[in-house]
Amino acid sequence: MLASESVERLLEKLERQLLVSQFRKSVLASKLLAEDFVEFGSSGRQFNKEQILAALQAEAPVEITASQFKVQLLSSQVALVTYHAQRHTEPPVHTLRSSIWQQREGQWQIVFHQGTLSCPN
Repeated sequence: MLASESVERLLEKLERQLLVSQFRKSVLASKLLAEDFVEFGSSGRQFNKEQILAALQAEAPVEITASQFKVQLLSSQVALVTYHAQRHTEPPVHTLRSSIWQQREGQWQIVFHQGTLSCPN
């Protein structure tokens, strides 16, 4: 297996973990967000790490599924991950998501994330 294939699998696994309600509230989730993390939310608002962690703690449990993962290595230590997500609420919410991951001191962390509302596929 090529190194890039294992990075692709790892980053997809980490993104999928961040979609699980129980994991989103854990200390492990906070370790995946870089200190200088920035998110452009589907609401059009911008958030930092502290704001996102507070929002995740207050979030009601919800099922979120993802499909069409693509991982593009931008360098040996930076990757762009894109995918489609569906929040299983009534009505369901569909988003296109992108994250920039950077390997820092041997650990992959998200430095940027964006969610954009989309139509169902």
